[in-house]
Amino acid sequence: MENRQAPLRVTGSRFLRSVRLFISSDVGGRAKLLIACLVALLFGINVLNVLNSFVGRNFMTAIADRQISEFSRQAVFYLTVFIGSTVVSVYASFTEERLALLWRDFLTGRAINLYLTDGAFYRLDLSGELSHPDQRMSEDIRAFTVTTLSFLIMIFNSGLTILSFSGVLLSISPVLFAVAFLYAACGSLLAVRLGRPLIKLNYDQLDKEASFRAGLIQVRENAERITLSGNERQMNSFLASRLDDLVSNFRAMTSVNRNIGFFTTGYNWLIQLIPALIIAPAFFRGDIEFGVITQSAAAFAMLVGAFSLIINQFKSISNFAAVVTRLSMLQEAIENSERRTKSQIEIDDNRDGLAYERLTLLSERDGSPFFRELTVAIPPGSRVLVTGQSENPPNALFGATAGLAYPGSGRIFRPAIEGIRFIPQQPYLPPSTLQQIIVPPATSAALSDEEIAALLAEFGLEHISTNQGGQQEIEWLTVLTPREQQLLMLASACAAKPQVVLLERTEVTVGWDQLCRIMTRFSEDRIACVHIGNAAQISFYHAILQFADDGTWRWQDVA
Repeated sequence: MENRQAPLRVTGSRFLRSVRLFISSDVGGRAKLLIACLVALLFGINVLNVLNSFVGRNFMTAIADRQISEFSRQAVFYLTVFIGSTVVSVYASFTEERLALLWRDFLTGRAINLYLTDGAFYRLDLSGELSHPDQRMSEDIRAFTVTTLSFLIMIFNSGLTILSFSGVLLSISPVLFAVAFLYAACGSLLAVRLGRPLIKLNYDQLDKEASFRAGLIQVRENAERITLSGNERQMNSFLASRLDDLVSNFRAMTSVNRNIGFFTTGYNWLIQLIPALIIAPAFFRGDIEFGVITQSAAAFAMLVGAFSLIINQFKSISNFAAVVTRLSMLQEAIENSERRTKSQIEIDDNRDGLAYERLTLLSERDGSPFFRELTVAIPPGSRVLVTGQSENPPNALFGATAGLAYPGSGRIFRPAIEGIRFIPQQPYLPPSTLQQIIVPPATSAALSDEEIAALLAEFGLEHISTNQGGQQEIEWLTVLTPREQQLLMLASACAAKPQVVLLERTEVTVGWDQLCRIMTRFSEDRIACVHIGNAAQISFYHAILQFADDGTWRWQDVA
Protein backbone atom coordinates (compact mmCIF):
# COMPACT_ATOMS: atom_id res chain seq x y z
CA MET A 1 0.00 0.00 0.00
CA GLU A 2 1.56 3.28 -1.04
CA ASN A 3 2.14 6.06 1.44
CA ARG A 4 -0.29 8.80 0.48
CA GLN A 5 0.90 11.34 3.03
CA ALA A 6 4.17 12.30 1.41
CA PRO A 7 6.08 14.78 3.57
CA LEU A 8 5.61 18.34 2.40
CA ARG A 9 9.35 18.95 2.49
CA VAL A 10 10.10 15.96 0.24
CA THR A 11 7.30 16.89 -2.16
CA GLY A 12 8.52 20.49 -2.31
CA SER A 13 12.14 19.47 -2.89
CA ARG A 14 11.12 17.16 -5.74
CA PHE A 15 9.03 19.92 -7.26
CA LEU A 16 12.03 22.26 -7.23
CA ARG A 17 14.24 19.47 -8.56
CA SER A 18 11.94 18.94 -11.54
CA VAL A 19 12.12 22.67 -12.31
CA ARG A 20 15.94 22.66 -12.08
CA LEU A 21 16.22 19.60 -14.31
CA PHE A 22 14.02 21.25 -16.91
CA ILE A 23 15.94 24.53 -16.90
CA SER A 24 19.33 22.77 -17.11
CA SER A 25 18.28 20.23 -19.78
CA ASP A 26 19.01 20.36 -23.48
CA VAL A 27 15.73 22.25 -23.99
CA GLY A 28 16.60 24.68 -21.19
CA GLY A 29 17.64 27.38 -23.66
CA ARG A 30 14.23 27.40 -25.32
CA ALA A 31 12.57 27.29 -21.90
CA LYS A 32 14.48 30.34 -20.67
CA LEU A 33 13.60 32.27 -23.82
CA LEU A 34 9.90 31.44 -23.40
CA ILE A 35 10.04 32.37 -19.71
CA ALA A 36 11.67 35.74 -20.52
CA CYS A 37 9.01 36.46 -23.15
CA LEU A 38 6.26 35.46 -20.73
CA VAL A 39 7.60 37.72 -17.95
CA ALA A 40 7.82 40.66 -20.37
CA LEU A 41 4.25 40.06 -21.55
CA LEU A 42 2.96 39.85 -17.96
CA PHE A 43 4.64 43.15 -17.13
CA GLY A 44 2.95 44.60 -20.19
CA ILE A 45 -0.46 43.31 -19.06
CA ASN A 46 -0.10 44.90 -15.62
CA VAL A 47 1.06 48.24 -17.05
CA LEU A 48 -1.96 48.25 -19.37
CA ASN A 49 -4.27 47.34 -16.44
CA VAL A 50 -3.06 50.31 -14.40
CA LEU A 51 -3.34 52.60 -17.42
CA ASN A 52 -6.82 51.23 -18.03
CA SER A 53 -7.91 52.17 -14.49
CA PHE A 54 -6.95 55.83 -15.03
CA VAL A 55 -8.45 55.95 -18.53
CA GLY A 56 -11.63 54.42 -17.14
CA ARG A 57 -11.77 56.97 -14.34
CA ASN A 58 -11.40 59.90 -16.75
CA PHE A 59 -13.91 58.30 -19.13
CA MET A 60 -16.59 57.98 -16.41
CA THR A 61 -15.86 61.48 -15.09
CA ALA A 62 -16.32 62.91 -18.60
CA ILE A 63 -19.72 61.22 -18.78
CA ALA A 64 -20.74 62.54 -15.36
CA ASP A 65 -19.61 66.10 -16.25
CA ARG A 66 -21.18 65.91 -19.74
CA GLN A 67 -17.85 66.83 -21.42
CA ILE A 68 -18.37 65.57 -24.97
CA SER A 69 -14.91 66.39 -26.34
CA GLU A 70 -13.16 64.81 -23.34
CA PHE A 71 -15.50 61.82 -23.59
CA SER A 72 -14.49 61.29 -27.25
CA ARG A 73 -10.79 61.60 -26.45
CA GLN A 74 -10.98 59.17 -23.52
CA ALA A 75 -13.02 56.77 -25.64
CA VAL A 76 -10.17 56.62 -28.18
CA PHE A 77 -7.69 56.02 -25.34
CA TYR A 78 -10.00 53.34 -23.93
CA LEU A 79 -10.20 51.55 -27.28
CA THR A 80 -6.42 51.75 -27.79
CA VAL A 81 -5.71 50.28 -24.35
CA PHE A 82 -8.33 47.57 -24.97
CA ILE A 83 -6.70 46.53 -28.25
CA GLY A 84 -3.23 46.53 -26.66
CA SER A 85 -4.44 44.47 -23.68
CA THR A 86 -6.10 41.94 -26.01
CA VAL A 87 -2.99 41.44 -28.14
CA VAL A 88 -0.63 41.14 -25.15
CA SER A 89 -2.98 38.79 -23.24
CA VAL A 90 -3.39 36.45 -26.23
CA TYR A 91 0.36 36.23 -26.79
CA ALA A 92 0.90 35.64 -23.07
CA SER A 93 -1.55 32.69 -23.16
CA PHE A 94 0.10 31.34 -26.31
CA THR A 95 3.57 31.55 -24.74
CA GLU A 96 2.31 29.89 -21.56
CA GLU A 97 0.85 26.97 -23.52
CA ARG A 98 4.04 26.48 -25.52
CA LEU A 99 6.13 26.51 -22.35
CA ALA A 100 3.79 24.00 -20.68
CA LEU A 101 4.00 21.74 -23.74
CA LEU A 102 7.79 21.89 -23.77
CA TRP A 103 7.93 21.06 -20.07
CA ARG A 104 5.45 18.20 -20.40
CA ASP A 105 7.42 16.72 -23.30
CA PHE A 106 10.61 16.82 -21.24
CA LEU A 107 9.12 15.43 -18.00
CA THR A 108 7.14 12.67 -19.74
CA GLY A 109 10.15 11.55 -21.78
CA ARG A 110 12.27 11.47 -18.64
CA ALA A 111 9.61 9.56 -16.66
CA ILE A 112 9.23 6.97 -19.43
CA ASN A 113 13.00 6.54 -19.55
CA LEU A 114 13.18 5.94 -15.77
CA TYR A 115 10.17 3.61 -15.91
CA LEU A 116 11.60 1.46 -18.70
CA THR A 117 15.23 1.41 -17.48
CA ASP A 118 16.65 -1.56 -15.59
CA GLY A 119 13.26 -3.28 -15.38
CA ALA A 120 11.68 -0.65 -13.09
CA PHE A 121 8.27 -1.18 -14.72
CA TYR A 122 8.50 -4.92 -14.03
CA ARG A 123 9.51 -4.45 -10.39
CA LEU A 124 6.70 -1.96 -9.76
CA ASP A 125 4.15 -4.29 -11.31
CA LEU A 126 5.48 -7.21 -9.29
CA SER A 127 5.43 -5.32 -5.99
CA GLY A 128 1.97 -3.82 -6.56
CA GLU A 129 2.87 -0.89 -4.31
CA LEU A 130 2.10 1.81 -6.89
CA SER A 131 -1.32 2.16 -8.47
CA HIS A 132 -1.69 3.16 -12.11
CA PRO A 133 1.78 4.47 -13.05
CA ASP A 134 0.49 4.91 -16.61
CA GLN A 135 -1.95 7.60 -15.50
CA ARG A 136 0.75 9.35 -13.48
CA MET A 137 2.98 9.62 -16.55
CA SER A 138 0.22 10.84 -18.85
CA GLU A 139 -2.56 12.72 -17.08
CA ASP A 140 -0.68 13.72 -13.92
CA ILE A 141 2.35 15.12 -15.72
CA ARG A 142 0.08 17.05 -18.07
CA ALA A 143 -1.86 18.49 -15.13
CA PHE A 144 1.38 19.19 -13.26
CA THR A 145 3.00 21.23 -16.01
CA VAL A 146 -0.13 23.16 -17.00
CA THR A 147 -1.20 23.88 -13.42
CA THR A 148 2.29 24.75 -12.22
CA LEU A 149 2.74 27.36 -14.90
CA SER A 150 -0.75 28.67 -14.27
CA PHE A 151 -0.06 29.06 -10.55
CA LEU A 152 3.36 30.62 -11.07
CA ILE A 153 1.88 33.11 -13.50
CA MET A 154 -0.99 33.88 -11.12
CA ILE A 155 1.45 34.39 -8.23
CA PHE A 156 3.67 36.62 -10.37
CA ASN A 157 0.65 38.53 -11.66
CA SER A 158 -0.70 38.87 -8.13
CA GLY A 159 2.61 40.32 -6.99
CA LEU A 160 2.64 42.81 -9.85
CA THR A 161 -1.01 43.68 -9.19
CA ILE A 162 -0.34 44.30 -5.51
CA LEU A 163 2.61 46.54 -6.36
CA SER A 164 0.69 48.36 -9.09
CA PHE A 165 -2.68 48.90 -7.41
CA SER A 166 -1.55 49.37 -3.80
CA GLY A 167 -0.37 52.85 -4.73
CA VAL A 168 -3.58 53.56 -6.61
CA LEU A 169 -5.78 52.44 -3.70
CA LEU A 170 -3.62 54.16 -1.06
CA SER A 171 -3.90 57.42 -2.99
CA ILE A 172 -7.70 57.09 -2.95
CA SER A 173 -8.26 55.78 0.60
CA PRO A 174 -5.76 54.17 3.02
CA VAL A 175 -8.76 52.76 4.90
CA LEU A 176 -9.96 50.95 1.79
CA PHE A 177 -6.47 49.47 1.29
CA ALA A 178 -6.44 48.16 4.90
CA VAL A 179 -9.92 46.69 4.45
CA ALA A 180 -8.79 44.91 1.26
CA PHE A 181 -5.84 43.32 3.05
CA LEU A 182 -7.81 42.19 6.13
CA TYR A 183 -10.76 40.97 4.06
CA ALA A 184 -8.52 38.78 1.87
CA ALA A 185 -6.51 37.45 4.83
CA CYS A 186 -9.58 36.37 6.80
CA GLY A 187 -11.18 34.91 3.67
CA SER A 188 -8.06 32.87 2.84
CA LEU A 189 -7.91 31.33 6.32
CA LEU A 190 -11.57 30.35 6.17
CA ALA A 191 -11.22 28.91 2.64
CA VAL A 192 -8.30 26.71 3.72
CA ARG A 193 -10.30 25.45 6.70
CA LEU A 194 -13.34 24.63 4.57
CA GLY A 195 -11.44 23.08 1.66
CA ARG A 196 -8.72 21.06 3.38
CA PRO A 197 -10.48 17.69 2.83
CA LEU A 198 -10.34 18.27 -0.94
CA ILE A 199 -6.63 17.39 -1.12
CA LYS A 200 -7.13 13.76 -0.07
CA LEU A 201 -10.42 13.49 -1.97
CA ASN A 202 -8.76 14.69 -5.19
CA TYR A 203 -5.92 12.21 -4.68
CA ASP A 204 -8.38 9.35 -4.20
CA GLN A 205 -10.50 10.47 -7.15
CA LEU A 206 -7.56 10.27 -9.55
CA ASP A 207 -6.89 6.70 -8.40
CA LYS A 208 -10.52 5.64 -8.61
CA GLU A 209 -10.93 7.11 -12.09
CA ALA A 210 -7.83 5.23 -13.24
CA SER A 211 -9.04 2.02 -11.58
CA PHE A 212 -12.41 2.21 -13.34
CA ARG A 213 -10.73 2.93 -16.69
CA ALA A 214 -8.33 0.01 -16.18
CA GLY A 215 -11.31 -2.28 -15.59
CA LEU A 216 -12.90 -1.19 -18.87
CA ILE A 217 -9.60 -1.81 -20.68
CA GLN A 218 -9.43 -5.26 -19.09
CA VAL A 219 -12.87 -6.10 -20.48
CA ARG A 220 -11.88 -4.91 -23.95
CA GLU A 221 -8.61 -6.85 -24.01
CA ASN A 222 -10.20 -10.07 -22.73
CA ALA A 223 -13.54 -9.85 -24.54
CA GLU A 224 -13.30 -13.30 -26.14
CA ARG A 225 -12.23 -15.09 -22.96
CA ILE A 226 -14.94 -13.36 -20.91
CA THR A 227 -17.58 -14.37 -23.47
CA LEU A 228 -16.42 -17.99 -23.74
CA SER A 229 -16.20 -18.44 -19.97
CA GLY A 230 -19.57 -16.74 -19.37
CA ASN A 231 -18.17 -14.22 -16.90
CA GLU A 232 -20.18 -11.21 -18.08
CA ARG A 233 -22.13 -11.01 -14.81
CA GLN A 234 -18.99 -11.11 -12.68
CA MET A 235 -17.33 -8.42 -14.80
CA ASN A 236 -20.49 -6.32 -14.57
CA SER A 237 -20.39 -6.59 -10.78
CA PHE A 238 -16.66 -5.83 -10.79
CA LEU A 239 -17.07 -2.64 -12.86
CA ALA A 240 -20.16 -1.59 -10.89
CA SER A 241 -18.17 -1.82 -7.67
CA ARG A 242 -15.42 0.40 -9.07
CA LEU A 243 -18.00 2.85 -10.41
CA ASP A 244 -19.66 3.00 -6.98
CA ASP A 245 -16.32 3.83 -5.36
CA LEU A 246 -15.71 6.54 -7.93
CA VAL A 247 -19.17 8.09 -7.52
CA SER A 248 -19.05 7.90 -3.72
CA ASN A 249 -15.75 9.74 -3.56
CA PHE A 250 -16.92 12.32 -6.10
CA ARG A 251 -20.11 12.84 -4.08
CA ALA A 252 -17.95 13.72 -1.07
CA MET A 253 -15.99 16.16 -3.24
CA THR A 254 -19.20 17.88 -4.37
CA SER A 255 -20.26 18.35 -0.74
CA VAL A 256 -16.98 20.11 0.08
CA ASN A 257 -17.22 22.14 -3.14
CA ARG A 258 -20.75 23.17 -2.16
CA ASN A 259 -19.51 24.61 1.14
CA ILE A 260 -16.64 26.39 -0.58
CA GLY A 261 -19.07 27.65 -3.24
CA PHE A 262 -21.34 29.26 -0.62
CA PHE A 263 -18.37 31.02 0.89
CA THR A 264 -16.63 32.16 -2.31
CA THR A 265 -19.85 33.37 -3.96
CA GLY A 266 -20.71 35.59 -1.00
CA TYR A 267 -17.09 36.65 -0.68
CA ASN A 268 -16.93 37.81 -4.32
CA TRP A 269 -20.30 39.60 -4.16
CA LEU A 270 -19.17 41.69 -1.20
CA ILE A 271 -16.09 42.82 -3.16
CA GLN A 272 -18.41 44.84 -5.40
CA LEU A 273 -20.18 46.50 -2.46
CA ILE A 274 -17.40 47.35 -0.01
CA PRO A 275 -15.63 50.09 -2.08
CA ALA A 276 -18.88 51.97 -2.67
CA LEU A 277 -19.77 51.82 1.04
CA ILE A 278 -16.43 53.37 1.99
CA ILE A 279 -15.90 55.84 -0.88
CA ALA A 280 -19.46 57.03 -1.59
CA PRO A 281 -19.63 59.35 1.49
CA ALA A 282 -16.60 61.29 0.19
CA PHE A 283 -18.34 61.72 -3.18
CA PHE A 284 -21.50 62.92 -1.44
CA ARG A 285 -19.41 65.53 0.38
CA GLY A 286 -17.91 66.64 -2.95
CA ASP A 287 -14.37 65.61 -1.96
CA ILE A 288 -13.85 63.33 -5.01
CA GLU A 289 -15.02 63.01 -8.59
CA PHE A 290 -17.55 60.38 -9.68
CA GLY A 291 -14.89 58.52 -11.72
CA VAL A 292 -12.94 57.89 -8.51
CA ILE A 293 -15.73 55.62 -7.29
CA THR A 294 -15.44 53.36 -10.35
CA GLN A 295 -11.62 53.48 -10.17
CA SER A 296 -11.65 52.56 -6.48
CA ALA A 297 -14.04 49.67 -7.17
CA ALA A 298 -11.79 48.38 -9.94
CA ALA A 299 -8.60 48.85 -7.90
CA PHE A 300 -10.19 47.21 -4.84
CA ALA A 301 -11.36 44.24 -6.90
CA MET A 302 -7.92 43.85 -8.49
CA LEU A 303 -6.12 44.10 -5.16
CA VAL A 304 -8.46 41.77 -3.27
CA GLY A 305 -8.27 39.34 -6.19
CA ALA A 306 -4.47 39.37 -5.93
CA PHE A 307 -4.61 38.87 -2.15
CA SER A 308 -7.30 36.16 -2.54
CA LEU A 309 -5.35 33.77 -4.75
CA ILE A 310 -5.92 30.87 -2.33
CA ILE A 311 -9.67 31.52 -2.17
CA ASN A 312 -10.22 31.82 -5.91
CA GLN A 313 -8.00 28.88 -6.81
CA PHE A 314 -8.48 26.53 -3.86
CA LYS A 315 -10.08 23.75 -5.92
CA SER A 316 -7.22 23.87 -8.40
CA ILE A 317 -4.65 24.07 -5.60
CA SER A 318 -6.07 20.99 -3.86
CA ASN A 319 -6.00 19.03 -7.13
CA PHE A 320 -2.48 20.27 -7.85
CA ALA A 321 -1.29 19.12 -4.40
CA ALA A 322 -2.67 15.66 -5.13
CA VAL A 323 -0.93 15.58 -8.53
CA VAL A 324 2.45 16.62 -7.06
CA THR A 325 2.10 13.95 -4.37
CA ARG A 326 1.27 11.26 -6.94
CA LEU A 327 4.27 12.16 -9.09
CA SER A 328 6.48 12.16 -6.00
CA MET A 329 5.16 8.71 -5.16
CA LEU A 330 6.02 7.52 -8.68
CA GLN A 331 9.66 8.53 -8.38
CA GLU A 332 9.86 7.29 -4.80
CA ALA A 333 8.41 3.91 -5.79
CA ILE A 334 10.96 3.53 -8.60
CA GLU A 335 13.79 4.36 -6.19
CA ASN A 336 12.44 2.00 -3.52
CA SER A 337 12.05 -0.85 -6.02
CA GLU A 338 15.68 -0.41 -7.01
CA ARG A 339 16.81 -0.61 -3.38
CA ARG A 340 14.63 -3.61 -2.55
CA THR A 341 15.68 -5.66 -5.56
CA LYS A 342 19.40 -5.21 -5.17
CA SER A 343 20.75 -8.69 -5.68
CA GLN A 344 24.10 -10.23 -4.98
CA ILE A 345 23.96 -11.87 -8.38
CA GLU A 346 26.50 -10.30 -10.73
CA ILE A 347 25.74 -10.17 -14.46
CA ASP A 348 28.72 -9.76 -16.76
CA ASP A 349 27.35 -8.94 -20.22
CA ASN A 350 30.69 -8.44 -21.95
CA ARG A 351 31.47 -12.10 -22.53
CA ASP A 352 31.17 -14.43 -25.52
CA GLY A 353 28.71 -17.24 -24.93
CA LEU A 354 26.65 -18.06 -21.85
CA ALA A 355 27.95 -19.43 -18.53
CA TYR A 356 26.98 -19.59 -14.86
CA GLU A 357 29.38 -19.58 -11.91
CA ARG A 358 28.21 -20.76 -8.46
CA LEU A 359 24.74 -19.35 -9.19
CA THR A 360 22.12 -19.74 -6.46
CA LEU A 361 18.55 -18.50 -6.96
CA LEU A 362 16.01 -18.22 -4.14
CA SER A 363 12.25 -17.81 -4.13
CA GLU A 364 11.11 -14.26 -3.39
CA ARG A 365 8.05 -15.65 -1.62
CA ASP A 366 9.61 -17.85 1.06
CA GLY A 367 13.38 -17.80 0.39
CA SER A 368 13.53 -21.49 -0.50
CA PRO A 369 16.20 -22.34 -3.11
CA PHE A 370 15.29 -22.93 -6.73
CA PHE A 371 18.79 -24.32 -7.15
CA ARG A 372 22.23 -23.94 -5.56
CA GLU A 373 25.77 -23.42 -6.83
CA LEU A 374 25.02 -23.84 -10.56
CA THR A 375 28.27 -23.81 -12.53
CA VAL A 376 27.98 -24.66 -16.22
CA ALA A 377 29.03 -23.22 -19.59
CA ILE A 378 26.90 -23.47 -22.72
CA PRO A 379 29.08 -24.51 -25.69
CA PRO A 380 28.76 -22.41 -28.89
CA GLY A 381 26.26 -23.82 -31.36
CA SER A 382 24.96 -26.40 -28.89
CA ARG A 383 21.37 -27.33 -28.16
CA VAL A 384 20.73 -27.54 -24.41
CA LEU A 385 17.49 -28.64 -22.74
CA VAL A 386 16.75 -27.13 -19.32
CA THR A 387 14.05 -29.02 -17.45
CA GLY A 388 13.04 -30.04 -13.95
CA GLN A 389 10.55 -31.77 -11.71
CA SER A 390 8.97 -28.32 -11.23
CA GLU A 391 8.74 -25.47 -13.72
CA ASN A 392 9.98 -22.91 -11.18
CA PRO A 393 13.76 -23.50 -11.32
CA PRO A 394 13.99 -23.41 -15.16
CA ASN A 395 11.72 -20.36 -15.27
CA ALA A 396 13.85 -18.61 -12.64
CA LEU A 397 17.01 -19.37 -14.64
CA PHE A 398 15.40 -17.87 -17.75
CA GLY A 399 14.35 -14.72 -15.87
CA ALA A 400 17.65 -14.24 -14.04
CA THR A 401 19.61 -14.61 -17.27
CA ALA A 402 17.39 -11.95 -18.83
CA GLY A 403 18.19 -9.60 -15.94
CA LEU A 404 15.20 -9.99 -13.62
CA ALA A 405 16.28 -9.47 -10.01
CA TYR A 406 16.12 -12.59 -7.86
CA PRO A 407 17.48 -13.14 -4.34
CA GLY A 408 20.61 -15.21 -4.50
CA SER A 409 24.28 -15.12 -5.30
CA GLY A 410 26.79 -16.05 -7.99
CA ARG A 411 27.67 -14.79 -11.45
CA ILE A 412 26.10 -14.90 -14.89
CA PHE A 413 28.30 -14.45 -17.96
CA ARG A 414 26.44 -13.53 -21.16
CA PRO A 415 26.89 -11.49 -24.33
CA ALA A 416 25.72 -7.89 -24.64
CA ILE A 417 22.07 -7.32 -25.50
CA GLU A 418 22.59 -7.59 -29.26
CA GLY A 419 24.35 -10.95 -28.80
CA ILE A 420 21.58 -12.73 -26.88
CA ARG A 421 17.87 -13.25 -27.52
CA PHE A 422 15.14 -14.19 -25.04
CA ILE A 423 11.91 -15.57 -26.50
CA PRO A 424 9.33 -16.19 -23.74
CA GLN A 425 6.36 -18.49 -24.10
CA GLN A 426 4.11 -15.46 -24.61
CA PRO A 427 6.26 -12.91 -26.45
CA TYR A 428 5.33 -9.26 -26.76
CA LEU A 429 5.56 -7.59 -30.15
CA PRO A 430 5.27 -3.79 -29.87
CA PRO A 431 3.51 -1.82 -32.62
CA SER A 432 6.19 -1.46 -35.30
CA THR A 433 7.00 -2.07 -38.93
CA LEU A 434 7.91 -5.50 -40.28
CA GLN A 435 11.42 -4.26 -40.96
CA GLN A 436 11.82 -3.18 -37.31
CA ILE A 437 10.65 -6.58 -36.05
CA ILE A 438 12.87 -8.66 -38.31
CA VAL A 439 15.88 -6.33 -38.07
CA PRO A 440 15.65 -4.37 -34.78
CA PRO A 441 17.58 -1.06 -34.65
CA ALA A 442 19.90 -2.47 -31.95
CA THR A 443 21.25 -5.13 -34.31
CA SER A 444 23.80 -4.68 -37.05
CA ALA A 445 22.00 -7.04 -39.46
CA ALA A 446 20.89 -5.71 -42.82
CA LEU A 447 18.37 -7.58 -44.96
CA SER A 448 16.72 -6.62 -48.22
CA ASP A 449 12.97 -6.94 -48.72
CA GLU A 450 13.58 -10.07 -50.80
CA GLU A 451 15.64 -11.69 -48.06
CA ILE A 452 12.99 -10.86 -45.47
CA ALA A 453 10.29 -12.36 -47.70
CA ALA A 454 12.33 -15.57 -48.11
CA LEU A 455 12.91 -15.79 -44.36
CA LEU A 456 9.21 -15.35 -43.63
CA ALA A 457 8.34 -18.03 -46.17
CA GLU A 458 10.74 -20.42 -44.44
CA PHE A 459 8.77 -19.94 -41.22
CA GLY A 460 5.38 -20.20 -42.92
CA LEU A 461 4.69 -16.48 -42.55
CA GLU A 462 4.65 -15.48 -46.22
CA HIS A 463 1.18 -13.93 -45.82
CA ILE A 464 2.70 -11.23 -43.60
CA SER A 465 5.05 -10.14 -46.33
CA THR A 466 2.18 -10.13 -48.84
CA ASN A 467 -0.49 -8.44 -46.76
CA GLN A 468 1.52 -6.08 -44.57
CA GLY A 469 3.72 -3.32 -45.94
CA GLY A 470 7.30 -3.52 -44.77
CA GLN A 471 7.30 0.14 -43.73
CA GLN A 472 3.75 0.21 -42.31
CA GLU A 473 3.39 0.23 -38.53
CA ILE A 474 1.37 -2.81 -37.47
CA GLU A 475 -0.44 -3.76 -34.25
CA TRP A 476 1.00 -7.28 -34.28
CA LEU A 477 -0.93 -8.49 -31.23
CA THR A 478 -4.19 -8.00 -33.09
CA VAL A 479 -3.26 -9.24 -36.58
CA LEU A 480 -1.22 -12.36 -35.68
CA THR A 481 -2.13 -15.46 -33.71
CA PRO A 482 0.07 -16.37 -30.69
CA ARG A 483 1.78 -19.04 -32.81
CA GLU A 484 2.52 -16.55 -35.61
CA GLN A 485 3.88 -14.07 -33.10
CA GLN A 486 6.22 -16.72 -31.73
CA LEU A 487 7.39 -17.70 -35.22
CA LEU A 488 8.00 -14.06 -36.14
CA MET A 489 10.20 -13.66 -33.05
CA LEU A 490 12.13 -16.80 -34.03
CA ALA A 491 12.55 -15.52 -37.59
CA SER A 492 13.91 -12.27 -36.19
CA ALA A 493 16.42 -14.23 -34.08
CA CYS A 494 17.58 -16.10 -37.18
CA ALA A 495 18.07 -12.82 -39.02
CA ALA A 496 20.01 -11.19 -36.15
CA LYS A 497 22.28 -14.24 -35.63
CA PRO A 498 23.02 -13.68 -31.91
CA GLN A 499 25.48 -15.86 -30.04
CA VAL A 500 22.82 -17.31 -27.73
CA VAL A 501 19.04 -17.81 -27.91
CA LEU A 502 16.96 -18.78 -24.88
CA LEU A 503 13.54 -20.31 -25.61
CA GLU A 504 10.82 -20.69 -22.97
CA ARG A 505 8.45 -23.63 -23.64
CA THR A 506 8.34 -22.82 -27.35
CA GLU A 507 7.20 -26.36 -28.17
CA VAL A 508 3.80 -25.55 -26.62
CA THR A 509 3.16 -22.81 -29.18
CA VAL A 510 4.86 -23.90 -32.40
CA GLY A 511 4.95 -27.68 -31.97
CA TRP A 512 7.86 -30.06 -31.51
CA ASP A 513 8.62 -30.69 -35.20
CA GLN A 514 8.79 -26.98 -36.06
CA LEU A 515 10.94 -26.32 -32.99
CA CYS A 516 13.41 -29.02 -34.04
CA ARG A 517 13.82 -27.45 -37.49
CA ILE A 518 14.38 -24.02 -35.97
CA MET A 519 16.93 -25.20 -33.40
CA THR A 520 18.75 -27.14 -36.12
CA ARG A 521 19.09 -23.92 -38.08
CA PHE A 522 20.41 -22.16 -34.99
CA SER A 523 23.07 -24.84 -34.62
CA GLU A 524 24.06 -24.50 -38.29
CA ASP A 525 24.58 -20.78 -37.70
CA ARG A 526 26.73 -21.54 -34.61
CA ILE A 527 24.04 -20.09 -32.31
CA ALA A 528 23.79 -21.74 -28.89
CA CYS A 529 20.16 -22.61 -28.15
CA VAL A 530 18.92 -23.07 -24.57
CA HIS A 531 15.44 -24.54 -24.47
CA ILE A 532 13.49 -24.20 -21.21
CA GLY A 533 10.81 -26.87 -21.42
CA ASN A 534 10.19 -30.54 -22.17
CA ALA A 535 11.35 -32.65 -25.06
CA ALA A 536 9.87 -35.52 -27.03
CA GLN A 537 13.35 -36.61 -28.19
CA ILE A 538 16.15 -36.28 -25.64
CA SER A 539 18.70 -37.42 -28.27
CA PHE A 540 18.06 -34.23 -30.27
CA TYR A 541 20.00 -32.17 -27.69
CA HIS A 542 23.72 -31.98 -27.03
CA ALA A 543 23.24 -31.63 -23.27
CA ILE A 544 20.53 -31.60 -20.60
CA LEU A 545 20.45 -29.45 -17.45
CA GLN A 546 17.98 -30.97 -15.00
CA PHE A 547 16.82 -29.45 -11.69
CA ALA A 548 15.42 -31.36 -8.74
CA ASP A 549 12.94 -30.00 -6.20
CA ASP A 550 15.54 -30.03 -3.40
CA GLY A 551 17.72 -27.40 -5.15
CA THR A 552 20.22 -29.82 -6.67
CA TRP A 553 20.99 -29.95 -10.38
CA ARG A 554 22.62 -32.31 -12.87
CA TRP A 555 24.36 -31.60 -16.20
CA GLN A 556 24.29 -34.52 -18.64
CA ASP A 557 26.00 -34.66 -22.02
CA VAL A 558 23.98 -36.54 -24.60
CA ALA A 559 26.00 -39.01 -26.62
